Amino acid sequence: MRSRGAAKRYGRALFSLARDEGRVDAVRQELGRFTGVLEASSELREVLLRPLYPVAERTAVLQAIADRIGASPLLHKFFGLLIHHRRIVELEAVLQEFDRLADLAAGRVQARVASAAPLSEPQRERLRAALAARTGSEVRLEVEVDPGLLGGIVAKVGDLVYDGSLKTQLAQLRANLTKGQ
Repeated sequence: MRSRGAAKRYGRALFSLARDEGRVDAVRQELGRFTGVLEASSELREVLLRPLYPVAERTAVLQAIADRIGASPLLHKFFGLLIHHRRIVELEAVLQEFDRLADLAAGRVQARVASAAPLSEPQRERLRAALAARTGSEVRLEVEVDPGLLGGIVAKVGDLVYDGSLKTQLAQLRANLTKGQ
């Protein structure tokens, strides 16, 4: 059974340890390399995330990956802890919490943007600048195309949603026209 609360605790613990060592950005880069290796190999994900493989075997595989990416002793120990406590299956949620805290500490916010069509780099930069002005923070964009949108974009920054979709604009126009009658 997966526990989002436990994943958050592990993410907070890793962030706290990385912050205490003054290595938040370095740990983030190491984690990025680690996830890159996992994403590139379905066999590695299978061995690490399926409990049918013995703990010793999964620990050895995890430590080999950590050696390969040049992981710090902190990550070596942390990965071993995740395997030992059977929390490696929650790795994605742990890393999301670590990223969230690292962004928060650096004064950055994550914006998830859904657009009707792919955005060009100049459009992304204008959007990033507009959201930064609105939030007063540096903005990291995560953009995905949503074929369900007729046009425009929907941006979510934390708990705030900026809905500039064509559907919403048409609904507002309709409401304004019906009020005027």
